[in-house]
Amino acid sequence: MVRAQVTAGSFDPPLVDLTAQYATLAEEIAAAFERVLERQIFIDGPETVAFEQEFAAACEASDCVAVSSGTTALELALKAIGVGPGDEVITVSHTFFATVSAIVSTGATPVFVDVDPASWTMSPELVGAAVTERTKAIVPVHIYGHPADVPAIDAVAPHVPIIEDAAQAHLARYYDSAVGSCANAACYSFYPGKNLGAYGDAGAVVTSDLDLAAKVRALRDHGRVPGAKYEHELLGTNARAAELQSAVLRAKLPHLPMWTERRREIAAEYESRLEGSGIDVQLVQPWAEHARHLFVLLHPERDRLLEQFRERGIGAGIHYPTACHQQEALAGRWRGTADGLETTERVAGGCLSLPLYPELEPDQVDRVMDVLDGALVPSPV
Repeated sequence: MVRAQVTAGSFDPPLVDLTAQYATLAEEIAAAFERVLERQIFIDGPETVAFEQEFAAACEASDCVAVSSGTTALELALKAIGVGPGDEVITVSHTFFATVSAIVSTGATPVFVDVDPASWTMSPELVGAAVTERTKAIVPVHIYGHPADVPAIDAVAPHVPIIEDAAQAHLARYYDSAVGSCANAACYSFYPGKNLGAYGDAGAVVTSDLDLAAKVRALRDHGRVPGAKYEHELLGTNARAAELQSAVLRAKLPHLPMWTERRREIAAEYESRLEGSGIDVQLVQPWAEHARHLFVLLHPERDRLLEQFRERGIGAGIHYPTACHQQEALAGRWRGTADGLETTERVAGGCLSLPLYPELEPDQVDRVMDVLDGALVPSPV
């Protein structure tokens, strides 16, 4: 998760600058809020219904269920396909902790496989060996906006349901199809710092499985029977969407393709400037269209580089310095495989995120690269 920086503050450029985006949308946001305030409908109202239809279309899916956060989207999608105590769910340890906490919240055990050395996403070759009779689902993560190779994962485990963690992958694609198209569902976060961000927590489950969508709709609303306020068929929870957040997302969604293209342009500039430097970056696979939520490089002296960026006023960050299997909260609650997690730990130990957002100006990109170039010069002995 990117901790969204509301103002540039002491960093120029910051890692994320939501104020710059708001300046271009202020009138549209005001109009969106006004619609909700005039109706006085604040939960699952017409803005939410419209956003669900519009975002489903953007994701090339038949249905979208708006929920309270990306975390609850994962939890409800897993519960909707029957994941529960005693089950195992295959995923990766190189991700934000919410991916794994959602699995644990169902009572299931996360089973970690290593990531691909080039894309840093789930390695399909390792998934097959991780499947057991207890495997109930697979959760690939589209880390930083680069899609995992879900069709290849499906090929090695064809009878196991797949729930994609697409929290960072709005409008990403694999093999000329929208992410989620080769899975039971894709789960999105609209945390403010995401490519499509609300003004608070929000999320969605996107699917073309109508039965799965119906079950998630019930689970998000205390398991209620549709149209019956006090009849409950399922043990659900309160994960309903906020109408104000849906209105904000509707205002932003038409701009998302343009914003995504600008993110890709900035990432391409970073890659061009880093060519020949010997620095590892996330390699975009030929079948993938990267959403470019984050631009991340690897360096063995990551902490030194980060300190120099901050000393020079650049808002760099780390995503993520501690892999999930290394977190104290998961001690004794996960299973690995014989292949280990070497690449995962290497990425966690060296990853550094550079500023990346659509409003980033060319001179700010130059400033970032100038500081990076200076940091890469060996100190005199």
